[in-house]
Amino acid sequence: MNRAAELLIRCLENEGVEYIFGIPGEENLDVMDALLDSRIRFVTTRHEQGAAFMADIVGRLTGRAGVCLSTLGPGATNLVTGVADANMDHAPLVAIAGQASTDRLHKESHQVLDLVRMFEPITCYATRVLSPSTIPETVRKAFKQAQGGKGGASFIELPENIAEMDAGNENPLPIEDSLPSEPATAQIENAARLISEARSPIILAGHGCIRGQATGELADFARALNIPVANTFMAKGAIPFKHPMALGSVGLQAKDYVSCGFDGADLIICVGYDLVEYHPHLWHPTRDRKILHIDSEPAEVDAHYSVHTEVVGDIRHSLRRIAEQATPHEGPAFRHLRRALIEDMGQHAEDRTLPLKPQKLIWDLRTVLDLSDIVISDVGAHKMWLARMFRCEHPNTCLISNGFASMGIALPGAIAAKLLNPEHTIVAATGDAGFLMNVQELETAVRLNTPIIVLIWNDGGYGLIEWKQMNHFGRPSHVRFGNPDFVRLAESFGALGFRVDSGDGLQDILRQAIASQRVCVIDVPVDYSENLRLTARLGETVCPA
Repeated sequence: MNRAAELLIRCLENEGVEYIFGIPGEENLDVMDALLDSRIRFVTTRHEQGAAFMADIVGRLTGRAGVCLSTLGPGATNLVTGVADANMDHAPLVAIAGQASTDRLHKESHQVLDLVRMFEPITCYATRVLSPSTIPETVRKAFKQAQGGKGGASFIELPENIAEMDAGNENPLPIEDSLPSEPATAQIENAARLISEARSPIILAGHGCIRGQATGELADFARALNIPVANTFMAKGAIPFKHPMALGSVGLQAKDYVSCGFDGADLIICVGYDLVEYHPHLWHPTRDRKILHIDSEPAEVDAHYSVHTEVVGDIRHSLRRIAEQATPHEGPAFRHLRRALIEDMGQHAEDRTLPLKPQKLIWDLRTVLDLSDIVISDVGAHKMWLARMFRCEHPNTCLISNGFASMGIALPGAIAAKLLNPEHTIVAATGDAGFLMNVQELETAVRLNTPIIVLIWNDGGYGLIEWKQMNHFGRPSHVRFGNPDFVRLAESFGALGFRVDSGDGLQDILRQAIASQRVCVIDVPVDYSENLRLTARLGETVCPA
């Protein structure tokens, strides 16, 4: 007998799935049994949210859909945050959930929710399997939707009685990867003319440059035409920081050095940019600059993103062809902005005060890690500092969730990154709040023997929210909390625990953690009074004429 659940697993194998992250339950019993005979590795997590975040990071790092699995009801609802994060960040993901038997779905029944309706708003495709014969089409469509275009999440619900049915002679469908579309010649000519006529252009590089594997072309484009490049948080590493045209990250929502570049530009070239990364009303408030949109998909409609010219197609081909036709600008331009940012990065390199200043913490982390090692950032005040000051020379070496921007992603995401990149050091950079949201996955990391480093920026509160409160109202509101002893907590999970107790101690501890080849947790007291000093300094930034 060829069970439907077995057919499902064969279809997933056909899609090249290596890992499924999730938790077994009653309504996915047949799927779990079928996995015992599969080459796919099932990773048992401690919470479905962790499973979804792991699949999310697999999608971002590989461009192929990561897969997570849950049972019905509360198991499926626990997937929601991670699935929404992947969908909004355009990370390919396929979520699969068990469901009650179809003879219970028409009425009120134990643990039954309409999961398809629940997942529809946060996926690009959501469906229920109602017959074993439809599984090959369903799986192929789910992966095609998740991996096509900009990418996103798909959801499949599999009722338990369907999973155990005979699937007959059904087999997976063949996979035919479509070739990326070529940009239209007229669009290329218009774009080249626009760039040639511009007085002071600037490039805004988005995560689509990394998704579209166009980072080399972006660097060549900027160098050939002498146009400076600012990247979004999610596009860190899209252009090497050592590149003479690199201006660093934009997105602090303050008048920082990079924003001065936008103020002085008459043409903004958006390459692989998604509005969700950094809303255009923040970098184009005047709505009077020309915008050139270069991406694999047409531009989203927004009052502050009124596109003068679009070049739609393979980003790599578009950049190459435009560079061949456009007239280079005199450069390098905006050198004063780059110098100011570099000076800012090194300002506290020799600071030995404790708690550590965020700038010092990032300096030490960047000093110890190899350029190809990977940092997974959680969401909080530390994310803003990492985005601004952590230098990246390669794409996907500092992953920041900035579309949905959900706390709790760093620890499970680091586990997935280590499974995919066992030869690299993987650091989960997280606040104390974000760490405790999925702390249970420490057990998963220890059990899987994935030696990651969890770097906790410990300030005893919701630091980013306090930063905002102080800027808006001048006083904090309900943002402080207590923490456990993170060293002893780590040790209780079977990990190594460290606490930084001197201003110059982090680098040595990081090297010890790397050498240990163990799961390590490092508790770092951080001085977030620097947040308000940064806000004040950026607010006083004067853009040179």
